[in-house]
Amino acid sequence: MPEAKTPTRTPGTEGPLAGVRVVELAGIGPGPFAAMFLADLGADVVRVDRPGGPGLGIDPAHDVTNRNKRSVVVDLKAPDGPARVLDLAERADVLIEGYRPGVAERLGVGPRDCHARNPRLVYGRMTGWGQEGPLARRAGHDIGYIALTGTLGMTGAPDVPPAAPANLLGDYAGGSLYLVVGILAALHHAREDGTGQVVDAAIVDGTAHLSAMIHGMLAAGAWQDRRGANLLDGSCPFYGTYETADGRYMAVGALEPQFYAEFMRLLGIPDLAPARDDPARWPELRAAVAARFKSRTRDEWTAVFADSDACTAPVLSLREAPHHPHLAARSTFTEHDGITQPAPAPRFSATPTTVRTGPALPGADTEAVVRDWGLPRAWGGPAPASLPNPNPAVHNPQ
Repeated sequence: MPEAKTPTRTPGTEGPLAGVRVVELAGIGPGPFAAMFLADLGADVVRVDRPGGPGLGIDPAHDVTNRNKRSVVVDLKAPDGPARVLDLAERADVLIEGYRPGVAERLGVGPRDCHARNPRLVYGRMTGWGQEGPLARRAGHDIGYIALTGTLGMTGAPDVPPAAPANLLGDYAGGSLYLVVGILAALHHAREDGTGQVVDAAIVDGTAHLSAMIHGMLAAGAWQDRRGANLLDGSCPFYGTYETADGRYMAVGALEPQFYAEFMRLLGIPDLAPARDDPARWPELRAAVAARFKSRTRDEWTAVFADSDACTAPVLSLREAPHHPHLAARSTFTEHDGITQPAPAPRFSATPTTVRTGPALPGADTEAVVRDWGLPRAWGGPAPASLPNPNPAVHNPQ
């Protein structure tokens, strides 16, 4: 069996993945976030940007998902483009791509090409529909992926269309995080066995997997297959959100009896506490709870429920969240180069993580990557000029 490779921890690097090399073929959405996650954990992530700029057109200096990375620019349609990527793959532990199935192969940087140069490589593929199946080659976005898995249909009130949870549930929870878990598992296998493999991370697979507990409840008769009829979908009066006097909201999650009793006492309607166990009285209970919350502002109710076990919290905006006392005390958010952003997570006692660098600017790190990765001299030339997107297929979402 080939000897397992041990990463070299470079002085000054941080995180449990220090010494792990990752190549990211630039894309949008879940692929870049997965690569950012690995970079936050200390991996040396080199993002291969294409000529023509970022896919979403935002200022690269503000694209937080490119923090802690380095960037080179490669035109994969140029004669030497694929060879440059293979030079990187030969020296890497992981490669991430988010093209439609077959595109990487047509470009000459698919798994077969990369494994011919580096059999240990973990080749991570991030798509919405997966590498095979009737929809595999179709375009798509988060909302369509979660729609087919049944998870979108769980959100929102029963008398209105399902509520779109931004693109957090599909792209990032069902996509990026499953790609990261798969890469880490395959990386462990490569270290033990000396053999790399392909990780097929499809958003439909990951999002469906997230609903495992709900499917168990459905099978047991403890979950109804419709919105607004279940304990955790907002229909329960003591698990949901309520508007306050100033047009803001409070979130309530007082599920257990002892927490519910505390919630009702502080809300000021303890006489309705027995209604918890009588679903027939839930409309009455909801109306009473809603009326009470409308009598005071969000901040006033926040003060009422502070330091209690009533499982009630203010619904904060993105700009408010970093200033909450608990999140501020934990440094859940951090500021780097003038951008307030979530700090790396989770936390490690022996190999702490941090935001080491701001978003990588396209092509800005070519010389350093050539030096540090021992790339051929041909890599040392100037970055390719900014050109129109040479391969429109790779801009198609997932």
